[in-house]
Amino acid sequence: MNDANFPIADVQNAFDARHIAINRAGIRAIRHPISIRDKDGSIQHTVAVFNMYVDLPHQFKGVHMSRFVEILNSHDQAISVESFESLLQAMVEKLETESGDIEMTFPYFISKMAPVSRIKSLLDYEVTFTGELKKGSYQFTLKVVVPVTSLCPCSKQVSDYGAHNQRSHVSISVRTRSFVWIEDLVRMAEDQASCELYGLLKRSDEKYVTEKAYDNPKFVEDVVRDIAAILNRDERIDAYVVESENFESIHNHSAYALIERNKCES
Repeated sequence: MNDANFPIADVQNAFDARHIAINRAGIRAIRHPISIRDKDGSIQHTVAVFNMYVDLPHQFKGVHMSRFVEILNSHDQAISVESFESLLQAMVEKLETESGDIEMTFPYFISKMAPVSRIKSLLDYEVTFTGELKKGSYQFTLKVVVPVTSLCPCSKQVSDYGAHNQRSHVSISVRTRSFVWIEDLVRMAEDQASCELYGLLKRSDEKYVTEKAYDNPKFVEDVVRDIAAILNRDERIDAYVVESENFESIHNHSAYALIERNKCES
């Protein structure tokens, strides 16, 4: 007799007598190809790492983990800030719950032109979309991690020649009331650094970026304050977290600063 004719027990949907609800249950670190629309209107193909969760009411033993994978494989349209909500809504409906979260982190590439030679190359940035649906209320957060150069003002001031500089990571997370491009946040971070990075530099470019950083020294505190001032004036932004971390070239530790603000509560 064919085993397919016999019913299979649905253990996850079984009753749980402990009466303890679970805030998050789901899958983490699943890789899946995605398509992202960039500011130029092109479609960028990349690979994202997903974390997907739903709440689990106290009466159910578990969630159907395979349904998370089904949702990713059935979502074939280009994922964007606008379409991310539909992906989250599909997950909540599929899992038959009221609340859920999706975190999607992926490398995003921007074509950049070297400052002197004008040679084009790609530079990658880490981007995270986070969507949260709580009983019908949707909230979206966009985060970018931007590598930049920082040069120490103190080192420049006290040294007879030269100054120590280092590669730094600037992170900007925003909740918005209207659309913001990934490229907009990247440009904010790069404009407030001692100098931005490029994928490819010739000697003339290297001279330019070295001297630009020397003429524009910044502490981590300077970077986060300068970016926060821009975000404070940007009416598209409801709330933000801006961070700067210098991977110090003369210390075995990092320098770090953070500013967080919810403009809706001001």
